[in-house]
Amino acid sequence: MSDSLLDKYVGKRSESQDTPSQPETDGFEDCGAFGWLRGVRDHAIMLEIRHKNGRITALGYAWLDSAEFDPSEGITLRFSGRTVKIIGRNLNGEVRPNIRLFDGLVRHRVPWIQEADGSANLQAPQGAAIIEEIAVK
Repeated sequence: MSDSLLDKYVGKRSESQDTPSQPETDGFEDCGAFGWLRGVRDHAIMLEIRHKNGRITALGYAWLDSAEFDPSEGITLRFSGRTVKIIGRNLNGEVRPNIRLFDGLVRHRVPWIQEADGSANLQAPQGAAIIEEIAVK
């Protein structure tokens, strides 16, 4: 009995321990204009805003006071002390089944958004969400 107890803690390894574990994959899906956290319970801590010129701004979701979508004006996010205006096309369109930009922002499932450069804007498929401009004030 002591041999099996000793084997349990320091001796023989089971077959499941011998097989290499699956490599970790990123926890988000790239939807072109934005990232989407895959896990049902996953939530982003901050929203990373990627501008065309390479500048990046990150704002904490904890300070998101309100979010508004107006089809003619875009998405307005109000963080304490700052306003983010997102202008583009299909901002509330379903880019994949059950994946919408505004819905993801409201539920903190979007870790990053990015402005499209000229070529990405022209080459995007018909139903894709395109962010033409992000203004942080």
